[in-house]
Amino acid sequence: MYDLLRSLMFRLPAETSHDLALDMIGAAGRLRLADKLVRPVPSQPVQVMGLTFDNPVGLAAGLDKNAVAVDGLAAMGFGSIEVGTVTPRPQPGNPKPRLFRLTEQLAIINRFGFNNQGVDAMLERLDGVRYQGVLGINIGKNAVTPVENAVDDYLYCLRKVYDRASYVTVNLSSPNTPGLRTLQYGEALKVLLGQIKQCQQQLAAERGRYVPIAIKIAPDMTAEEVTLVGATLLEEGMDAVIATNTTLDRSAVADSPYANEAGGLSGAPLTDMSTEVIRLLADELKGRMPIIGVGGIFSGADAADKIAAGASLVQLYSGFIYRGPELVRECADAIAVMPQP
Repeated sequence: MYDLLRSLMFRLPAETSHDLALDMIGAAGRLRLADKLVRPVPSQPVQVMGLTFDNPVGLAAGLDKNAVAVDGLAAMGFGSIEVGTVTPRPQPGNPKPRLFRLTEQLAIINRFGFNNQGVDAMLERLDGVRYQGVLGINIGKNAVTPVENAVDDYLYCLRKVYDRASYVTVNLSSPNTPGLRTLQYGEALKVLLGQIKQCQQQLAAERGRYVPIAIKIAPDMTAEEVTLVGATLLEEGMDAVIATNTTLDRSAVADSPYANEAGGLSGAPLTDMSTEVIRLLADELKGRMPIIGVGGIFSGADAADKIAAGASLVQLYSGFIYRGPELVRECADAIAVMPQP
């Protein structure tokens, strides 16, 4: 059934079908129909960041930027839902077209540019959500905010979403906001994380509730850079790392007519890249910080590979678009039968 629906949706322009699919999933969630259309995923609780995830397969940020379809997506069997990236103020993002399907390569290129309705609109919408599972909120900076003032936007969003989020993801790795990825390195990263950690501790003391913070990083780093970033995240007291965001590398899709489109590439070409980053992080972190693996998961075996490389959880995005909700169950089942360390 999903294959038929996908073939129809893929005849539409990519962003049109994306928006339409979210509207349909959102409506199915509101009408309590979504869970009747999908085989349930058996509960497989896992403890990460002090939180209990119903299963280790989550939805990655970027699919539901404005939290318009949380209940419908949750009914697809995900063990967690991450919404966003959201910014302090609404912004339209980059000019269209900005989303491209590379169907032969099972890939997607996007240059959305953090298009979203702003953090207040998201929080208002979340007030009406029934979902009680683990909810991550992914935060970013507005495009008009200078990179040197980026921390102001992150702290603003952190304070805003703190009471609603199960965990907060700080997105430093989107390739579609100019200068953003420079914040992943060296002293800039230490200063930013230090202020975020201080704010987190203040909020925990005020609210009597500790909300973990994860940092989402890019795959386009050398092995040495990955190791240094991992060490910095550990040093600054972050609670998890999400590996990885989209890539700028086009070597795997060089023969596609879309290869020269600007933006981040996700999907199957990212599978091995993200798994290698997970391995490098696992070698550096040695179990002292959990890793959430995302990038190019199209099968249960792909998900199991991420776990074997050192991830505690996985997230789906492009694979979910291409394969549908059956992939959630397949990944959860594959992880469930893995040998215990």
